[in-house]
Amino acid sequence: MDDKIIIEPLTQSDAEGAYQVFETTIPVAFEQEGIGSLLDDIQNEIAHKKALIHTALQSDHNKEGRVFFLVAKMGDLIVGTISYGPCGEEIRECTDHRLNDIGELGSLYVLPEVQGQGIGSALILALVTELQRLGIQQFCLDSGYRIAQKKWQRKFGEPYVLAKNYWGEGTDHMVWLCEVHDFIVK
Repeated sequence: MDDKIIIEPLTQSDAEGAYQVFETTIPVAFEQEGIGSLLDDIQNEIAHKKALIHTALQSDHNKEGRVFFLVAKMGDLIVGTISYGPCGEEIRECTDHRLNDIGELGSLYVLPEVQGQGIGSALILALVTELQRLGIQQFCLDSGYRIAQKKWQRKFGEPYVLAKNYWGEGTDHMVWLCEVHDFIVK
């Protein structure tokens, strides 16, 4: 297999490969968090991501308020995804609606067998480069996964909001607010 990573906008022919990424990575993320038994929640998360792909394929990503995806490919295989669109409900709730007008970096998933190879970082860089091209100056992101929260704190610093016990006792939700220019390679 070709190890070279290519990142490009999602096309209709990529949809099935992106679905495979969600179907593989979301159950693994839940398992790593110790919540792998929440089968309905896993299926709902996968269905939500598939619906986002459908929405993205129906819209022009240069228009305000639209969802768009980028995919990472090794040869013909999609190994990762990232999206940008209006901020989600958790961000709205956790920030008392202060970030409603800020778009959200989301759906960052990389197949487990190729994690740790810089694919996630390459997807983030490609996305912020596109945001800069579109004249977007800020983005937000959030996570309720403890493992992802540790990675995001290393990459994005301390969260803008820490919602204590959002998902139940001892399970917090974090929201970051980031400046696009801080992540552009100069």
